[in-house]
Amino acid sequence: WIAVGIGAVLSYLLGWFWYSPKLFGTNWAEGVGVSLGDASEMPVAAMLVQALGTVSLAWIVGVTAANNALLTLCLIVVTIILLMAAGGLYAKKSTYAILVEVGFVAAMTVIMVVCQAIL
Repeated sequence: WIAVGIGAVLSYLLGWFWYSPKLFGTNWAEGVGVSLGDASEMPVAAMLVQALGTVSLAWIVGVTAANNALLTLCLIVVTIILLMAAGGLYAKKSTYAILVEVGFVAAMTVIMVVCQAIL
């Protein structure tokens, strides 16, 4: 459970940097048709749902790690990425924005797997 918690927290914090103007945020926002606001305009509902999804993914990583089911984890993550890409294509997001979003899921998964391996 410690690895699940740490993996979730680190992955959530990665999102702050990943979608910031310092990394991919500006071009991602343009690609999805939104503008990046300041701290007073935080999308609280989206952040709560993201937190729940991050904890859920960390839990899945923990369960598959405990059961030596890395192939199952890979299948789950590939499925999530494909469905996210399809949703992005339906929503007519830019290719850049889709790659940023699916890349984030891949990066989160790597962080979570590393946490499981270390802890």
